[in-house]
Amino acid sequence: MVKKEKIWELLEQVFDPEVPVLNIVDLGIVRTVEMNDHTCKVTITPTYSGCPAMKTIEEEIQKLFQENDIEVEIESTLSPAWTTDWISENGKNKLREYGIAPPENEVDKSVLFAEATVVPCPLCKSKNTKMVSLFGSTACKAHYQCNECLEPFDYFKCLR
Repeated sequence: MVKKEKIWELLEQVFDPEVPVLNIVDLGIVRTVEMNDHTCKVTITPTYSGCPAMKTIEEEIQKLFQENDIEVEIESTLSPAWTTDWISENGKNKLREYGIAPPENEVDKSVLFAEATVVPCPLCKSKNTKMVSLFGSTACKAHYQCNECLEPFDYFKCLR
C-alpha cells in the first residue's frame, strides 16, 4: 500500500496548464486524498465550474499515477466552491515570481462606493498600478499595468 505522503508528493508534480507555475496542491484544488487496499481516491474542485483545464489536470493525474503503478479514482466536486483563499502561501509566492500578482484581500464587490483594491506590481512591488482590463489571459485573471515600471502584468482575481 502506498503512503498518503507519496500521493501528495505525486500530486505536487501536476501543474495547472493555464498557470503552469502552480501545481494543483499549491493552487488548492486538491480537496482530499483517501486510501484503501488497492485504490487511491483523489477529490478535486475546479477553480470555477466549466474550467477547461480540469480535463487536462485529470488526465495528468491518471498518467502520473499509472506511471507509478498506483490505481487512482478521481472525483470532482463543486461543493464547497473553490476560493482563492485555498492558494497556498508558497503558491502566492510562485505567482509573484512568475510575474502574476496573487489575489489581494478585495472588498465585497457588491459595495458600490468601496475603495478600489490595490494590486502591487509583482515585478517592482510598486502599489501605483491600474487595471487595464477586467479580463486577462484567462478568465481567472485581470490585466494590469504598473505606473512606475510601466510593465503589464496579470492579476489572479480574488474569488470567494
